[in-house]
Amino acid sequence: MQLKTEHLSKLEIEYDSGFIPPPFAHIFKIKLGFAKNTLNTQLYLEYTHREEITEEEILDEGFTLDDDYTFQGEIPKIWEETIKGLFGKSKWSNTKLNEEDGGIKLLAKDADHKVSRAVPANQQDWMILSQDIIQAIYEINKKEAPLKINFLEIGASESKHLQLQMKFATRIVEVIVNGKPKTADWEDTKKLLSYVFMPDYDYGIAKEQKPNKPGSYIECGDGYWHDVNKGLINIDSSFDAIKHIKEGFQKLL
Repeated sequence: MQLKTEHLSKLEIEYDSGFIPPPFAHIFKIKLGFAKNTLNTQLYLEYTHREEITEEEILDEGFTLDDDYTFQGEIPKIWEETIKGLFGKSKWSNTKLNEEDGGIKLLAKDADHKVSRAVPANQQDWMILSQDIIQAIYEINKKEAPLKINFLEIGASESKHLQLQMKFATRIVEVIVNGKPKTADWEDTKKLLSYVFMPDYDYGIAKEQKPNKPGSYIECGDGYWHDVNKGLINIDSSFDAIKHIKEGFQKLL
């Protein structure tokens, strides 16, 4: 892609999930216009091929019968640096997307109306960014509230209660430990959250009441407290996500 980052005026991110079965199969397109004080944004998200399965199968997978979503509005200017930063450091593939695997492709325009289309080689980076933008849109449009997580460390002599809130719309992390606010880095906290959602959570032993016995506990915004040592199960035996969860929250505490 030949366009210079500093001259970028518009960017379209288009994604196709490829040949995966419904109800997971989907496409989305994010259109971004870099205006003076804000980012003009459009989102089109559609789940595909759902006519091939029953309504019960859709609901059983945790979806609803109306998951398609559209948005036209603005997201905060703070997003521009992140988006252009990724654009500027990306490498570009010389091949087209594999129809079976799907992926992300970009269309960019500059101030002189030059247009360039390309497939980024760093697909995962663009997928993460796209999901973050979609989450920001959901917050702005009141579809979803900011993500909140509680972590409780109860010792023999003292306990620490950490409340964490991720505001994707403004890319701000709010952390409160025992009623006192603390600063936290956005990217570091996002990495911690990626570990939080890796393990399986055993809801059979989770508690709705706030724990009072010694131990480490996490509540992921749904009201259920999980014993980190007993109620979380690593899915991948080669990667100890639970260890990273403990270390990450200990650092924040």
